[in-house]
Parts: sequence; structure tokens; C-alpha cells
Amino acid sequence: MNIGHKIKELRVQKGLTQEELADRSELSKGFISQLERDLTSPSIATLVDILQCLGTNLEEFFTNTSSEQVVFKKTDFFEKYDADLKSEIKWIIPNAQKNMMEPIYLTLDTGGSTYPDNPHEGEEFGYVLNGNITIHIGNKTYKAKKGEAFYFTPNKKHHISASGKTGATLIWVSTPPSF
Repeated sequence: MNIGHKIKELRVQKGLTQEELADRSELSKGFISQLERDLTSPSIATLVDILQCLGTNLEEFFTNTSSEQVVFKKTDFFEKYDADLKSEIKWIIPNAQKNMMEPIYLTLDTGGSTYPDNPHEGEEFGYVLNGNITIHIGNKTYKAKKGEAFYFTPNKKHHISASGKTGATLIWVSTPPSF
């Protein structure tokens, strides 16, 4: 971690000059300048004083939390159309494969389906937004239509296909991510 760079960011956010920060923390402007360029390191006591002048503390300063994105727009989505399967997958939460669950927005054209997925640990959940689908789990099939949900443990080969003449759209969530 570049302590100096982070101190400079905090100072600029607070609208302070190097001289103002130096005055408040009873240090020299030269020391603040060298610190911000990582040419020197402060003692713990000095760092505590500087951080106090910047309105934070050691714990907050060293907690490496970046602002978490909560809302995702269409421009964040990643889309893939598969002409062979007559299906389109939209990953509606970017990089969700690093999360515990991975939701997708799935559109199946008439006669469309997903690739068969091999058995794996986890859980699968879906909600049908439009149309009718068939859920294939092992040698069994289950029907679901608009407004219905499904849930299963993917311990057998499985996939989803559109039933009927209109295709289907659904939200499908897998944990752990497997799409």
C-alpha cells in the first residue's frame, strides 16, 4: 500500500493544501510533501495525528474496501447469443463468477435450450418471466410457465428448453456460479 498516495487523496478530498495539513498536524510542509511521494514514512504516532486531521483513523485508513457497486444497468450487462441453441444469455451482474451466486437473464427462442450442464455441487433457482419452459434433470422433466419458479439441486445432468410456440425468458441463478 502506498501510504503517501492515500494520504494525498484524503487531503485533496478535504480541500486542504500540504501547508494546511502540515500546520494542523504540527509537521513541516516538506515532510508532508515527502510523505505523499512515499519518500519517507511516518511513525505510528505521526500517522495517527495526520489521519485525525484528515477526519479518519488507522482502522478506516487501512481497511481496503472499495465502493461496492449495488445497482447494475443494461450497459453493465454482458450478452451472448448462441444461434445453434437459439438462446441468449445476459450476465446481469458483471464478474458474478467470483460471487457465491450468479444470476443470468436467459432468453430462449422457440425451440431454444441451454447446453446440458454436468452434475455439480450447489443449487439452481429460476423464475419464468414469459413463456413456458421444460427443466430437464437426469431422465425427468418438469414444466414451468410465466409467473412460476423452479429450484433444484444439480446432482444430475440438466438443462432448460423452451416449450410451446413463443419461446421464454427467465431469471436463472446458480450457486456456485457455473454459467
